[in-house]
Amino acid sequence: MTAPRRQHVRMTRRIVWLLAGLTACAVPESQHASPARQADAPVVSARARARDLGIHIGKLRSGTNDAITDVLGVAVGHATVREAGRLNTGVTIVLPHAGNPFRTKLPAALVVQNGFGKLVGATQLQELGELESAIALTATLNVHRVADAVLDWLLGLPGNEKLRSANVVVGETNDGGLSDIRARAVGPEHVAAAIASASTGVVPVGSIGAGAGTTCFGWKGGIGTSSRRSGEYTVGVLVQTNFGGQLNVRGLAETQQVAGLASRGIASVDHDGSCMIIIATDAPLDQAGLRRLATRAFAGMARTGASFSHGSGDYAIAFSTARVAETRQRGPIQGGGLSPLFVAVADATEQAILDSLCAAQTTTGMGRTVRAMPLHGLKARAGQGAERAAK
Repeated sequence: MTAPRRQHVRMTRRIVWLLAGLTACAVPESQHASPARQADAPVVSARARARDLGIHIGKLRSGTNDAITDVLGVAVGHATVREAGRLNTGVTIVLPHAGNPFRTKLPAALVVQNGFGKLVGATQLQELGELESAIALTATLNVHRVADAVLDWLLGLPGNEKLRSANVVVGETNDGGLSDIRARAVGPEHVAAAIASASTGVVPVGSIGAGAGTTCFGWKGGIGTSSRRSGEYTVGVLVQTNFGGQLNVRGLAETQQVAGLASRGIASVDHDGSCMIIIATDAPLDQAGLRRLATRAFAGMARTGASFSHGSGDYAIAFSTARVAETRQRGPIQGGGLSPLFVAVADATEQAILDSLCAAQTTTGMGRTVRAMPLHGLKARAGQGAERAAK
């Protein structure tokens, strides 16, 4: 291919991606649904984030947004696909920084708690300890379509014109209980829309993006996020919750758990797997430190009552926005210096999971309805969590 021809192809690809992103962002979510079936749309009640209800796990302060975006430079975007009675699915994108992720790779690590999942890009994360792409979350059967779209985006970035190998990272949970998963409804236009909408500020949570059709403890699950400050550093977590077990909301009396918040469908925990956990930090950590950090995220998941069943795909991906050169100059945090960060990631993960439950909305799809976790009484019972967060 001649040089002018290559330049034309690259320019065409960039224009297509730009138009796709702008078009998808401009279409209201309701227009994805069939007009004849609008009456089947999910019943939406007033919902709130966990912190708005006074829930604050642990004694460490949260960041400004109580979100993964409290780590400077990290951005999150969603695209949700709905068709009343049939589709509740989507994609969530985590951008590790504002630049070209392939040209500015970040230290990273992957920990697998239970490997019943379809995580694209896993082996290079484990072998090289580097993140060179955005991280995408979606539904199980959409993984490869989303991976292809993320790769197109990465190849089209300025500076990647001669790129011949790249490792994109796409995780998943199975939303087939509330969405026609075999339709594989998430396409490149949705990935483009999610990337175009990515923000470093407030993160929309609940039944959105990759969390549109998920179930957690028998209640409606979804996307949740949280952050904790540990000294001069921030640890941020984003989760896609779709797992089972016996729900435990710390700070609530057992009588209230039985009365209103006990897990629904405990006998079907094997059908409720999985959980994707994305961890970002500005602490200077190398792969070994990030692996240890990611491992502690599952302590937070366990405290919520997760069963870690046979059919659950539970993965934690951690990355540090501290550049490799900076980490080498200052030296990575090691040994006992990691302990405060371990506390931060466990607390932020637990909070993020509760966040996904509090914000998620009652959803109907594929002939069934999954109710949102009731919020009445939570604010009164959660104690002085909000006060701790503000101090």
